[in-house]
Amino acid sequence: MKIKLAEALLLRKELQEKVDRLRAIDVDGLFEVKAKRQNVTESIDDIVAKVPKVAMQQVTHAFDWHAKRLRMIDAIIQQANWTTELNVDDSLGQEFKDPYVE
Repeated sequence: MKIKLAEALLLRKELQEKVDRLRAIDVDGLFEVKAKRQNVTESIDDIVAKVPKVAMQQVTHAFDWHAKRLRMIDAIIQQANWTTELNVDDSLGQEFKDPYVE
Protein backbone atom coordinates (compact mmCIF):
# COMPACT_ATOMS: atom_id res chain seq x y z
CA MET A 1 0.00 0.00 0.00
CA LYS A 2 1.29 3.45 -0.85
CA ILE A 3 0.34 6.55 1.09
CA LYS A 4 1.42 10.16 0.97
CA LEU A 5 3.96 11.43 3.49
CA ALA A 6 1.30 13.70 4.99
CA GLU A 7 -0.94 10.67 5.59
CA ALA A 8 1.95 8.82 7.24
CA LEU A 9 2.57 11.79 9.52
CA LEU A 10 -1.11 11.87 10.51
CA LEU A 11 -1.10 8.12 11.12
CA ARG A 12 2.00 8.49 13.32
CA LYS A 13 0.27 11.23 15.30
CA GLU A 14 -2.87 9.12 15.78
CA LEU A 15 -0.85 6.09 16.87
CA GLN A 16 1.21 8.22 19.27
CA GLU A 17 -1.98 9.56 20.87
CA LYS A 18 -3.35 6.03 21.33
CA VAL A 19 -0.06 4.80 22.82
CA ASP A 20 0.04 7.80 25.16
CA ARG A 21 -3.54 7.13 26.31
CA LEU A 22 -2.81 3.47 26.93
CA ARG A 23 0.44 4.29 28.76
CA ALA A 24 -1.45 6.69 31.05
CA ILE A 25 -3.92 4.07 32.23
CA ASP A 26 -3.89 3.91 36.00
CA VAL A 27 -3.41 0.27 36.99
CA ASP A 28 -5.32 0.89 40.22
CA GLY A 29 -8.21 2.16 38.11
CA LEU A 30 -8.50 -1.27 36.50
CA PHE A 31 -9.79 -2.68 39.76
CA GLU A 32 -12.88 -1.96 41.77
CA VAL A 33 -13.63 -2.79 45.37
CA LYS A 34 -16.28 -5.49 45.57
CA ALA A 35 -16.20 -6.25 49.28
CA LYS A 36 -14.88 -4.50 52.34
CA ARG A 37 -15.20 -5.59 55.95
CA GLN A 38 -13.85 -3.73 58.92
CA ASN A 39 -13.13 -4.95 62.46
CA VAL A 40 -13.73 -8.62 61.76
CA THR A 41 -11.59 -9.63 64.73
CA GLU A 42 -9.02 -7.89 66.87
CA SER A 43 -6.18 -9.06 64.60
CA ILE A 44 -7.86 -8.17 61.27
CA ASP A 45 -8.87 -4.59 60.70
CA ASP A 46 -10.45 -4.97 57.27
CA ILE A 47 -10.69 -7.25 54.26
CA VAL A 48 -10.73 -5.75 50.77
CA ALA A 49 -11.28 -7.77 47.60
CA LYS A 50 -10.33 -6.18 44.30
CA VAL A 51 -11.81 -7.48 41.08
CA PRO A 52 -10.42 -6.50 37.67
CA LYS A 53 -12.73 -4.50 35.41
CA VAL A 54 -10.49 -5.26 32.43
CA ALA A 55 -7.80 -7.89 32.12
CA MET A 56 -4.32 -6.39 32.23
CA GLN A 57 -3.55 -8.65 29.27
CA GLN A 58 -6.08 -6.68 27.18
CA VAL A 59 -4.42 -3.36 27.98
CA THR A 60 -0.94 -4.77 27.38
CA HIS A 61 -1.97 -6.28 24.04
CA ALA A 62 -3.57 -3.02 22.85
CA PHE A 63 -0.52 -1.03 23.94
CA ASP A 64 1.91 -3.42 22.23
CA TRP A 65 -0.17 -3.50 19.04
CA HIS A 66 -0.33 0.29 18.72
CA ALA A 67 3.30 0.80 19.81
CA LYS A 68 4.55 -1.67 17.18
CA ARG A 69 2.67 0.12 14.41
CA LEU A 70 3.94 3.46 15.71
CA ARG A 71 7.53 2.22 15.50
CA MET A 72 6.93 0.86 11.99
CA ILE A 73 5.41 4.08 10.61
CA ASP A 74 8.08 6.14 12.35
CA ALA A 75 10.81 4.06 10.68
CA ILE A 76 9.16 4.60 7.28
CA ILE A 77 8.94 8.35 7.88
CA GLN A 78 12.58 8.47 9.00
CA GLN A 79 13.62 6.60 5.86
CA ALA A 80 11.79 9.18 3.75
CA ASN A 81 13.44 11.91 5.80
CA TRP A 82 16.93 10.62 4.99
CA THR A 83 16.29 9.87 1.31
CA THR A 84 14.17 12.83 0.23
CA GLU A 85 15.67 16.15 -0.81
CA LEU A 86 13.63 19.34 -0.94
CA ASN A 87 14.12 22.42 -3.08
CA VAL A 88 14.16 25.42 -0.77
CA ASP A 89 15.06 29.07 -1.11
CA ASP A 90 18.66 29.80 -0.06
CA SER A 91 17.43 32.45 2.36
CA LEU A 92 15.86 29.75 4.58
CA GLY A 93 19.30 28.65 5.74
CA GLN A 94 20.47 32.14 6.74
CA GLU A 95 20.82 33.14 10.36
CA PHE A 96 18.52 35.75 11.87
CA LYS A 97 19.93 39.27 12.03
CA ASP A 98 18.09 41.66 14.30
CA PRO A 99 17.79 44.96 12.40
CA TYR A 100 17.71 46.87 15.71
CA VAL A 101 20.99 45.45 17.00
CA GLU A 102 24.29 46.18 15.35
